[in-house]
Amino acid sequence: MDLKRTHISFKSQLRIVIIVCSILTAIEILNVLSGRSFNAIGIIPRNFESGLRGILLAPFIHANIGHFLANIIPFSIFSFLVLQHGLVRYMLVTGVCITLSGLLVWGMGRSAIHIGSSGLIYGYFGFLLLAGLFSRELKLIAISAFVGISYGGLIFGILPVMPFVSWESHLFGLLAGFLCAYLWAYEKKSDDINLR
Repeated sequence: MDLKRTHISFKSQLRIVIIVCSILTAIEILNVLSGRSFNAIGIIPRNFESGLRGILLAPFIHANIGHFLANIIPFSIFSFLVLQHGLVRYMLVTGVCITLSGLLVWGMGRSAIHIGSSGLIYGYFGFLLLAGLFSRELKLIAISAFVGISYGGLIFGILPVMPFVSWESHLFGLLAGFLCAYLWAYEKKSDDINLR
């Protein structure tokens, strides 16, 4: 896979965001219909038997409708903005943020079931804050500025102030996003491609 940053069309970007959000919505509907039985499939720190599977599954599961709605909107916006860095970067950032933040929550989080896409959202947030600045490209710098100004208050979500909020997911997601920006934001984009 070519790791260079490649552009995809606006239509393709929207299509990707709609597909991913539709998958999250379908999972939410199934979770509701099952009486929230999916909620047990989260990250259970230091539990080898069932907790490790939650690293990959937890971002797709939400505790209730309010939790889902609170996450789906910033998830949609940040997904679209990360796609401005290219499809390959979007997949890399998504994979690294899910895996790294999940492993860190599993290893160091409180004893609880950690679910929700907020760790991934914070990963996107961290990536978007720094990636534009590192890239030195005007469009991407503008995205970093927009995210910092519009969503800067998210930074307070890494503080352990609310007992039923996984601030650990927020913190480790943010750090994973920073790492992704450091690793991949410097490289200039390759020739444009158009996905249909």
